[in-house]
Amino acid sequence: MEQHSKTEPSPTNQHVAAPTIAHTSSREQHKDRHLGNLFSSIALLLLAPALAVILTLFVFQSYQVDGPSMEQTLQNNDRLIVWKLPRTWARITGHQYVPKRGDIIILSESGLANYGNVDNTKQLVKRVIGLPGDRIVVKNNVLTVYNSAHPNGFQPDATLPYGKNGAIPPTTNDLDIQLSSTQIFVCGDNRPNSLDSRTFGPVNTSQVIGKLVVRILPLNSMKIF
Repeated sequence: MEQHSKTEPSPTNQHVAAPTIAHTSSREQHKDRHLGNLFSSIALLLLAPALAVILTLFVFQSYQVDGPSMEQTLQNNDRLIVWKLPRTWARITGHQYVPKRGDIIILSESGLANYGNVDNTKQLVKRVIGLPGDRIVVKNNVLTVYNSAHPNGFQPDATLPYGKNGAIPPTTNDLDIQLSSTQIFVCGDNRPNSLDSRTFGPVNTSQVIGKLVVRILPLNSMKIF
């Protein structure tokens, strides 16, 4: 009876197919990585503008000073970064955002009385002088604030850091204003050449857009506020 021997594959035959499989697998993996990188790049390009808009609307924004009303603190064409997050958080939580006395803020011109041709898209940079509930009196070129903590009044231009060494000129335009629980009183540091609450009256806290945190340009005048 004839016996047939079973031929075993040679080690050489077993070794030949392996590189072809490995090469194909490696090429597919490379293709998958390439597609993954492509999709990631496209997603980044689509998300970046949206993220920039969100940050500008709700977190911080760059502004350029236009005009002399905040001299000598700020100069025309200075580039500023304004912090919006506290105001955004106040709106989310349903609270009123009240900046601190002495803060430099950006506020919306919309709704201001006695400000000429009001442009709803225009924004102003001013310093916060009076807070909700304060009484503001300007007399004999001196601005005085009265409130429960200072029933006899105090002069922020002379006592707060921003007014040290007589940095703020005399305040003209005599007035006597009582602020409501939702109003602040703002002035430009260049008092003789500033349209502010002495002209257009108190500002509602809802009109505050954000607080100045840093001047970035010009570089030789960079400053944190």
